[in-house]
Amino acid sequence: MNNFSFIKGGLALYCLIFSGFLLSFSPAYSRNFRNSKMLPCQQYDVQGIVSDGTSPMPGVTITLKSNKNSAVVTDYNGHYSLQASPRDTLIASFIGFKTKFIPVNGRAKIDIKLEYDTTTLQEVRVNAGYYSIKERDRTGSIARITSKDIETQPVTNVLATMQGRMAGVNIIQDSGMPGSGFTIEIRGQNSLRSDGSLPLYIIDGVPYSSQSLGSTYTSTNLPLRNSPLNSLNPSDIESVEVLKDADATSIYGSRGANGVVLITTKKGKSENTSFAAEYSYGLGRVTRFKDVLTTPDYLQMRREAFSNDGLTQFPVWAYDVNGAWDQTRNANWQKELIGGTAEYSDFQGSFSGGSDQTKFLLSGNYHRETTVFPGSFDYVKAGGLLSLNHESKDKKFGLAFSAVYSTQSSALPSLDLTTTAVLLPPNAPSLFDSAGALNWENNTFDNPVAQLEGKTKGNTYDLIINAVLSYNFGAGFSVKSNFGLTDLNQKQLNMQPSTIFNPAYGLGSEYSSVYTNVQNRSSWIAEPQLLWKRNFGNLDVDALAGTTFQQQKGDNLVSYAMGFSSNSLLENPASASRTGVLNSNESLYRYNSLFTRINFNWAGKYILNLTGRRDGSSRFGPSRQYALFGAVGAAWAFSAEEFIKQKLSFLSFGKLRGSYGTSGNDQIGDYQFMDTYASSGNIYQGISGMQPSRLFNPYFGWETNKKLEAALEIGFLNDKLFFTGSWFQNRSSNQLVGIPLPATTGFESIQSNLDAVVQNKGLEFTVRTLNIKSGEFSWFTNFNITTVKNELLSYPGLEASTYKNNYVIGHPLNIQKLYHYVGLDPQTGIYLFEDVNGDGILNAADDKQTVKNLNPKFFGGIQNQLSYRNLELDFLFQFVKQNNWNENFGNPMPGTMNNQPSGVLAHWQNPGDPGPYQAYSDSNGNFSLANSRYMQSDAAISDASYIRLKNISLTYKLPKQWTKNLNCKISLQGQNVLTITKYKGIDPEFKAAGYLPPVRVFTTSIQINF
Repeated sequence: MNNFSFIKGGLALYCLIFSGFLLSFSPAYSRNFRNSKMLPCQQYDVQGIVSDGTSPMPGVTITLKSNKNSAVVTDYNGHYSLQASPRDTLIASFIGFKTKFIPVNGRAKIDIKLEYDTTTLQEVRVNAGYYSIKERDRTGSIARITSKDIETQPVTNVLATMQGRMAGVNIIQDSGMPGSGFTIEIRGQNSLRSDGSLPLYIIDGVPYSSQSLGSTYTSTNLPLRNSPLNSLNPSDIESVEVLKDADATSIYGSRGANGVVLITTKKGKSENTSFAAEYSYGLGRVTRFKDVLTTPDYLQMRREAFSNDGLTQFPVWAYDVNGAWDQTRNANWQKELIGGTAEYSDFQGSFSGGSDQTKFLLSGNYHRETTVFPGSFDYVKAGGLLSLNHESKDKKFGLAFSAVYSTQSSALPSLDLTTTAVLLPPNAPSLFDSAGALNWENNTFDNPVAQLEGKTKGNTYDLIINAVLSYNFGAGFSVKSNFGLTDLNQKQLNMQPSTIFNPAYGLGSEYSSVYTNVQNRSSWIAEPQLLWKRNFGNLDVDALAGTTFQQQKGDNLVSYAMGFSSNSLLENPASASRTGVLNSNESLYRYNSLFTRINFNWAGKYILNLTGRRDGSSRFGPSRQYALFGAVGAAWAFSAEEFIKQKLSFLSFGKLRGSYGTSGNDQIGDYQFMDTYASSGNIYQGISGMQPSRLFNPYFGWETNKKLEAALEIGFLNDKLFFTGSWFQNRSSNQLVGIPLPATTGFESIQSNLDAVVQNKGLEFTVRTLNIKSGEFSWFTNFNITTVKNELLSYPGLEASTYKNNYVIGHPLNIQKLYHYVGLDPQTGIYLFEDVNGDGILNAADDKQTVKNLNPKFFGGIQNQLSYRNLELDFLFQFVKQNNWNENFGNPMPGTMNNQPSGVLAHWQNPGDPGPYQAYSDSNGNFSLANSRYMQSDAAISDASYIRLKNISLTYKLPKQWTKNLNCKISLQGQNVLTITKYKGIDPEFKAAGYLPPVRVFTTSIQINF
């Protein structure tokens, strides 16, 4: 969690806070008052420059002590000018700096130097969803990053900017393919269902579906599909807040069980018209390759395998060793197939301005990136943001409007070549012949590049609109209404032309095929709210009541077309000889709720926050559609007590807080409680038949998550050292899963609530420090670490259920039940495994009893920000302690016509050899079975902990004397720069074998403002 982002000195910060540089003011005249007679009340111009001692400070508010309505804001050059009298006092204030009082004393020119003040960090307001609150008054757990953290990272998805920066938030990138998805867990996995732990996304007050996009028929980004947040441009985001505990999430009721991610886009802040533009260009490559056998070792392995199998002559199909292929060739297939260089280009521009009452921001962006695979593939994203804020002169009426539109276009390979690159024999033939055509090496070689003739083509259009109307009646009462609309349309094609096949097969376009996915999703929300604020001496009361009306509609059609007259007509289904529908569905989701919050704050010391919500969801049965959720949060700011101030002067801030409450979960999909029917695919008398697909369950209801937290926040030496420690416990019950049914019912299961309980218990620590602040040099550090213990506390009837091989009571949900590997048979060289039940037979049901936990033991990050004059350096190290599948998982048997990890050289050859790998074989059934069990044993899981230089950014702001009225900065940025690990696979972060891992990216950029 980073709360320094609003207070760091330097030009770049001010550019971000005010969305661009302001136009320079005309030179103001000066007066010499020494020889003039001024009356004490006479007004005259006072002007000057505000700086932090090194750089001018735009955005500083200058007011008069005698009239605080006479306020001005410094321009980009730090210049201000206002009317004052000789006896007036100027008040200069800016977040992160000490407020300064300067007597005018008849002066016409007053330059002001502000001093850094960390204690004002507690005055920063954070977004808590339906309301905002000061850091010092917060009773809930909220992690936060701002545009300052986001701008240093060359990424296209906002989830990537959060990795390693937030305690309690674990994010894993699913693939290095452009537009790929992310897995996000906030304080652990709450649901037995793999998709039941997704958080709620709120973009400018509008709920946005967390379900991934696309279809398994048309997406390259497996095992998961495209991230829904790809639509957002990270540079358009002002801040991201993650709500974690019950106090913070329960106001969202059923939608907040897995945490809430609040995304706020940038707004117009400058009254003067300004323009900003940025261009970036970068290159990306795979971070490292798997260590595999070279040709001499590979061929020795193959020859030894045939010898072990009793073959004295190589088979005709063993082209790698029988002389058909060049046995001196040694290709690095990882370098050739996934070792290319991806290019990244990005352009962004924004235009902002307005007046005292109305401010606007209009921005646009364009991004294009290619892949590391051979061939011409790319992913393009473009979009725009419009923000409009208006306030009446009497400050009673307010309007906030924002619209985000994006379009994504992708032309990517239909197959990820990572697995092929690792397993292809090193002496396999060249990809192309001397004429540049695909090489099939006399039909002995299945050229992997031919698969790149198959392509996926996708277009996604996304619109998010939000409008907030507010009116202040006075006496503490105000009303506010939030209106939102989302509309998403996506079409994807997976084209498999006949050119993916060897021409020797004689297969023409009649064997070409296309899979098409068309997906539409739209939603609207309306949330009228009544707010009341009142002060009763030392007691401040803040109350909120509102209601939510929400609806989401979706439809999805997956179809295929085969047998084309020409490969050039693959996008025209009318030219296909056969077409069909694989999946077609429509869905409607309605949601309605009442919510309330009341907050009591006594003298800034004792704070009580109460929230409640009654939700109704169309996803549940008639008798279970409504549920109540609520929470209580309390805090004691003990540093405000007089006895603390007197005895612990070094303590600048201290607060104890805690919360308890409930939230729900309805992430089960639509119509799950109903008795539904589907097309059987069978035709009778020309009519397609129907068959039942789901049984009716009127008692199908909510998952419930009970959350408990206790936390300490403490700051020392004017908050130069600030520590936060949290203990939390979340228990999720009433799990929404399928209950197995007897086969005689005709159904495998019925959707129901299972009385299983999942618990997540853990600790979060964050430390932020101001290491050095001396003259022109400053150094800040942010550190966070989280440990979460996930546990299945109870599951009645687990051993009789279909989940018995997936879960174990007392263990985490993310486990693997495996064989226990006990070593090699010293006489035969075959892998041996524990016979758990001692029956002399190895089988999965009885003997896969060794449990391995794939959840991280702990994770976190450490960020450093250094600034000297016009130079800024920002870097983040991410670390994870975990186990993961190692290089033995997914490996074919050593000795077959597949390359192997170099570790297999340590293998059994003679009786008594220790291995650890078994003897080579090409076709021996006993060796093959043992290898299959080996991949399903604890030998295939090992330590995959790592420390990664996740991000580094170096920025230089060109001096004003060089650029005059044009402000310019240049930067160099890197992502996934360096990984320190003992892991022997391609990448330790990646959980699924065989897919392209995240790539290392370096970009350079230039930004101008005027």
